[in-house]
Amino acid sequence: MIKIFSDSTCDLSDELLKRYDITLLPLYIILGDKQYKDRVNITPQDIFTWSDEHKTTPKTAAASLDDIVERIKPVLDAGDEIVVFSISLEMSNMGNVIRLAAQALDAQDRVHYIDSRNLSTGIGHLVVEAAVMAQQGMSADEIVGRIKGLIPRVEASFVVDTLTYLHRGGRCGGLAALAGSVLKLHPRIHVKDGVMGAGKKYRGRYSDIIVNYAKDMEQELLKAKPDRVFVTHSTCDKQVCEKVCDYLRSLGHFKEVLETEAGGVVSSHCGPGTLGVLYIRGE
Repeated sequence: MIKIFSDSTCDLSDELLKRYDITLLPLYIILGDKQYKDRVNITPQDIFTWSDEHKTTPKTAAASLDDIVERIKPVLDAGDEIVVFSISLEMSNMGNVIRLAAQALDAQDRVHYIDSRNLSTGIGHLVVEAAVMAQQGMSADEIVGRIKGLIPRVEASFVVDTLTYLHRGGRCGGLAALAGSVLKLHPRIHVKDGVMGAGKKYRGRYSDIIVNYAKDMEQELLKAKPDRVFVTHSTCDKQVCEKVCDYLRSLGHFKEVLETEAGGVVSSHCGPGTLGVLYIRGE
């Protein structure tokens, strides 16, 4: 059998993990001198509370070699193969640790590692696609080949509610953060070639502009792979989320509009209120 693994930055819901039999490898969230496992013993709200109290951004770190070996060894011992995803290697060392774990178990030929070149449900799209392929009986090599063809087609972007967390993490200068706060600017952060970059800046109340962000993608959304679209957010207002989901449903294009909550890694860097619409471009 082919088992699908992903690091915890894929931001898939517990329901989706269960539906597609996906196993998570948690990254670490470090708050001062305390270390936590993403999605295991810490929540985004814990992170925001600590960050606001200490006026700094938590550190994040890849899982340890022992953590990964402990997770994948029983699967390999059972005779199964593994297809495993990580956040972009440009953003984290997680993928390198996964490869080292495969080497430590002398299982490089049975642990098929994929650098997603993405984050959050940008990874999640690929993970779900791989799980569907595994359920259809495809071989690991077939899955890897098809997924590599999908990687450049994943569109991942977010709009942030506050520039504070990007500033604390060194991704936004002090004057830019101050100006953004005064002018109520909400930048669109997109992923391209495995790294995050800034795009269009929306101005005004977040609840007013967030649907406009989704509508700006309408032509691309209507040509997207129709299986699913993700609305992924970090403790975003429920009414705001529902507005975006309702708009996406109104397009009549997607079989599923899936709302998921961002885990600790995305939340640490982007802050509360962040929301993204993530999809796979059509062929």
